[in-house]
Parts: sequence; structure tokens; C-alpha cells
Amino acid sequence: MAVFAYKSKEYQVDQKGFLLDFNQWDKNFAEGMAPQIKIIGGLTKEHWDVIHFIHDTFEETGRCPLVYETCRASGFRLKDLKRLFPSGYFRGAAKLAGITSRVGQLGSPYHPISPPETISFMKAYDKTYEVDVRGFLINPDDWDDYYAIYRAYDMKIGDGKLTENHWQVIRFLRESYEKNREIPTVYEVCEALQIDIEDLERLFPDGYHRGAVKIAGLRIS
Repeated sequence: MAVFAYKSKEYQVDQKGFLLDFNQWDKNFAEGMAPQIKIIGGLTKEHWDVIHFIHDTFEETGRCPLVYETCRASGFRLKDLKRLFPSGYFRGAAKLAGITSRVGQLGSPYHPISPPETISFMKAYDKTYEVDVRGFLINPDDWDDYYAIYRAYDMKIGDGKLTENHWQVIRFLRESYEKNREIPTVYEVCEALQIDIEDLERLFPDGYHRGAVKIAGLRIS
């Protein structure tokens, strides 16, 4: 746990600056955190429209909206979000809206009292993968093609049959992580593979982080 202070007010955050308690959020937090995520010159109406949509959606539904939903609601293309939130959708817009890192991955409220941090599941070939309570692989080095296939089947993506387009995204995520030890943003994926956000939604309807990143055996810790 860490403390983020702005204009004499303190907020409890995790090591990456995400609020630990959604209910502690206010506009002051977003304004103070904005420069930390490469937003220079203050938050504009466009920024606030996105931030309020994410914040209000979570407050009403208990679920962080997918990047696809935010684009549709705001009328923005992915390039517009990149201009507004260069550090990424989850690590930029959602963070400023007060979404915690755990909620951003899970898609539903995080409760401090939870099952044990890790569980295991079995698949064919008698291999065991250790995952956290949100279904993300604990050790990305344990990933293999079978894990991706099993996870896709479990998530009902393409009836468990990953297409070449699915694999293109998955391979890019894996190669980028192995090279940089960092998960690329949704902007970087779409730009590198020359696909639109609508294409990504068709491939991974559960979302970028909760779909593509999870299947690639990665997670934001």
C-alpha cells in the first residue's frame, strides 16, 4: 500500500497508483493523478466525459466497462482514446475513474475477503496451471499453446477454436512481453497488427485485458 497526495488530500493506492477503495475517488484524485499518466495541461471535457462514463457505469453496475463499450458511448475511435489517455485504457482512463487494479481485471467488485489467492485447474495432457482467483496465469512462463486453447474454450471464444487472427494477437502479446517484460496497451496491439477496435471485439468479446491478455497468459499485477 502507498499514499498519493494532491492538494492536501491523501488517497490510499497500490504500488502502481490505482485506488484501493473506489469510494475514496473524487475529481481531485483524477486531476492530481493525470500528470502521473502522461496527461499534460489538465483534463479537458473529453477526458471528463470518458472518466465519468467509466466511473458512473461501475457505480451503477459494479462492473468496469470494456474499452469497446467506452468507445461506443463516447463516440471516440481508439486513436482518440490514445490521444486522451496515452498510457492506455486500463492504466489511464480507468485508473483516473477510480477503478482498482483488481476490479479492472475481474470486471466485478473486489471484496477484501476472498477465496485463497491461487487455485489450480487440470487440463488434458495432465498438466496443471496455477491461476489466481480471477483466472489469470500466475507465472507467465508457464504459458503454452494448450493453455491458450483451454482458456479460450473455457471462455467460449470461437467454440474453443482459435483462428489465425486470434493467434496473431496472442503471439504479439507474448513476444512483446518477453521482449519488454511489460504488457502492451490496446493501442499498441491494434496499431502493430493494423486492426480496428471492432476487430478486436469480435475476436475477444470479453475485453482486451479479460480476454486477449488472459488467454496470452499475462496479467497486470
